[in-house]
Parts: sequence; C-alpha cells; structure tokens
Amino acid sequence: MVKNSFIPIIPQEKKQENRGSVEFQVFTFTNKIRRLTSHLKLHKRDFLSQRGLRKILGKRQRLLAYLSKKNRVRYKKLIGQLDIREPKTR
Repeated sequence: MVKNSFIPIIPQEKKQENRGSVEFQVFTFTNKIRRLTSHLKLHKRDFLSQRGLRKILGKRQRLLAYLSKKNRVRYKKLIGQLDIREPKTR
C-alpha cells in the first residue's frame, strides 16, 4: 500500500472536538478514498473495494453538497485544503 504524503494532518486535540463536523467527515472520507484508489491501482479486479469506493464517494458528494448549500465560504475553504475538484453541475 502506498502512503499519501500530501494529506493534511488535523491535530489530535482538534480531532476530539469536531468528529461530527462536516469538515472532519469529508476529511476522513477523502483519506479513505485516496487509500482505496492506491489499493485499486495494484488490485484492478477487486470489485468489492470498487463498490466501497463508490459508496464513500457518494457519501462525500452528499456532504459537500450540503455544506455548499449551508455555508459557501467553508465549502470553498475545505475544497482548497483537500485539493478536491468542484463537482460538475447539471
């Protein structure tokens, strides 16, 4: 498994405070997505991991949509920090 060195680190005391916040949830989903993506580069036929990745991507997408409706400034800041593309709008 390849470790990603470009993932921002949240201090331990800050983790304890806001584990339920949208930002923290998106952060943890992003870490899982990056880990699964590197796993799937090695194991292309691991279909259960592909399914899990799609589920996590959907959860993160819904959380980001919620945050973008509620507070656009926090949304833009979070996307900038985690280096996530903005979803395409229809």
